[in-house]
Amino acid sequence: MRLIILGAPGAGKGTQAEILSEKLSIPAISTGAIIREAIEKETPFGIKAKTYIDKGQLLPDDAVIEIIMHRITEDDCKGGYILDGFPRTVTQAKALNDYGIEIDTALSLEVDDSVIVDRLSGRRECTSCRTPYHVTNNPPQKEGICDKCGAPLKAREDDNPKTIAARLEVYHEETAPVKEYYEAKGKLTKVKGESTVEATADNVVAALGL
Repeated sequence: MRLIILGAPGAGKGTQAEILSEKLSIPAISTGAIIREAIEKETPFGIKAKTYIDKGQLLPDDAVIEIIMHRITEDDCKGGYILDGFPRTVTQAKALNDYGIEIDTALSLEVDDSVIVDRLSGRRECTSCRTPYHVTNNPPQKEGICDKCGAPLKAREDDNPKTIAARLEVYHEETAPVKEYYEAKGKLTKVKGESTVEATADNVVAALGL
């Protein structure tokens, strides 16, 4: 199964991708995690990417397409995968078709902007394995520590009010049309994002018929 999870920043894409990954035994591929790792390692790509991230802007399509196409050719993706954070533009969506990749379902998590702003301030991410958490909606068993690997958690640098506002604006202008693209292809499934991870996961599972 090849799935795409769409939604605004903070809609819960990463968390739901991880849940589906375990349920379906296919990898969840987070574009954001790949980019943040490159930034932390200060690779040439990471240094360039940081200039966009700091402004709340999307990276150029060609750069994102390149890293995703490379990742989905790896062996663990032969049985399917879940794309979290890609495609974010119609150009990126069309690139999948150009590469002969057929997506089964584009799952859109629907969450109001006001809820998004509240959520983002509480997001945390493992500094080692990148597992996402939230201080209230999806807290770790031990505060500040990853359940999976025991590494410390941290807030993301781009989860500040100014950058959040810029990212939401970019999402509505550039990413929301991706939903229309997949809707026209008959592959869009909308799911209401609830106040808890478990409730949203139940909606996702029901929508996908799993």
